[in-house]
Amino acid sequence: MRLGLRLFLGFFLIVGVAAFFVMRVFVDEVKPGVRQAMEANLADTANVLAALATADMKAGRIADGAFARDIAAAGRRRLGADIWGTRKERLEGRILITDARGTVVYDSRNEAVGKDYSRWNDVYRTLRGEYGARSSGETPGDRQNTVMHVAAPILDGDKIIGVLTVAKANRTMEPVIERSQRNILRKGGWLLGLSALIGLAMTAWLVRGIGRLNRYAQAVSSGERVPPPPPRRDEIGDLGRALETMRRELEGKQYVEQYVQTLTHEMKSPLAAIRGAAELLQEPLPEAERARFAAHVQGQSERLNEMIEKLLALAAVEHRRELRQSERIDAADLVAGTIEELRPRLLQAGIEAVGRAPEKPVAIDGDRFLLRQALRNLLDNAIDFAPQGSRIDVECMFEGTDVVVRVGDRGPGVPEFARERVFERFYSLPRPQGGRSTGLGLTFVREVAGLHGGSVRLSPREGGGTWAELRLPVT
Repeated sequence: MRLGLRLFLGFFLIVGVAAFFVMRVFVDEVKPGVRQAMEANLADTANVLAALATADMKAGRIADGAFARDIAAAGRRRLGADIWGTRKERLEGRILITDARGTVVYDSRNEAVGKDYSRWNDVYRTLRGEYGARSSGETPGDRQNTVMHVAAPILDGDKIIGVLTVAKANRTMEPVIERSQRNILRKGGWLLGLSALIGLAMTAWLVRGIGRLNRYAQAVSSGERVPPPPPRRDEIGDLGRALETMRRELEGKQYVEQYVQTLTHEMKSPLAAIRGAAELLQEPLPEAERARFAAHVQGQSERLNEMIEKLLALAAVEHRRELRQSERIDAADLVAGTIEELRPRLLQAGIEAVGRAPEKPVAIDGDRFLLRQALRNLLDNAIDFAPQGSRIDVECMFEGTDVVVRVGDRGPGVPEFARERVFERFYSLPRPQGGRSTGLGLTFVREVAGLHGGSVRLSPREGGGTWAELRLPVT
């Protein structure tokens, strides 16, 4: 399972379980909470009505006095009330009054007059001076539909002369309870959905940073040239900077070790030649031989100098992971300027160089100096292999979303087995005029192309020779 999915599921599971239990507590507490509130209201109502019924109870006319008439009139009223989405048209509830023995003397429904209620908890406890309340089924044995009874004493001074009970069916509060529970569940669902979105956003944010680090580490381990991850002000950013620092230190160490080994190996041959020529020059020699060995020393010295300069240039490019500066460059102007720089060498070699570009400007973004050096290396190679009196063609063109610069000569061509190896450091082919190059020019071109997100390749030219193709993306 992917890390991002694990993080998201873990976050959602924690929030979901917590929200589930919280909602369950709220839903479960709605019903008892509503009933507690209803009981408190019934207790207030019972005590107020008990006080209002005192005069008629003392006078012995509770069944047909002013209190009974007022209660009957109130029962006929039409309320038309909309209470938090619940329609209420009439008074709900029942009023019972018993005498001091517990016998019902008044019933707002005229159903229980004369019955003995002295053993019902509401009447029994109230007659003893305690708080009396009970919940009983609407019919005997009915446990689903219950009625709440709350009683209050009717007092004559300190003497209890009767008990007034206010009864109300619990089902009358069911719409309120159900609506509250639905609201809790609906808002809980929104909470879970919002939590899921927040968890998804947080997971995506974390996975994005970790994914960048992973891709960067994979690319570095594959030897690719990639910039470090974007900076962040958190632990992931610290890890990215630590990885980049570690990469640079490891690459620097490996780079130095590799270059010392290759440079030592490549310098052995010219140094041995210089040493041998120097030893011979110490002996008496004819002037012609002395001049030949002196020229040999000078040639090998120049080769060493060229090798060191190209190594330094290559090292500077290889150590870069991204362009430090970029500008808009006209490829046609770049080609024309590079050909002009090499004009003396072209004249000396007896070779013509012709640049061609489309009418539409061919523009690229990049480092002008590096691109000019890369193109110069391609032209140098073409001059080395081109026969005297031939022509080198340099073309600029668009191919899809890339700009392609091609340098073509009419030399002997590059063998198929060597078309990739020529880009390796210090690998070179013998020149038609004799000798070899440092084997660093095409390596430099490949590094510059990679730094610009492009590529370089060699291919055979129809009619003989080689095309060297530098491909750069248009940004």
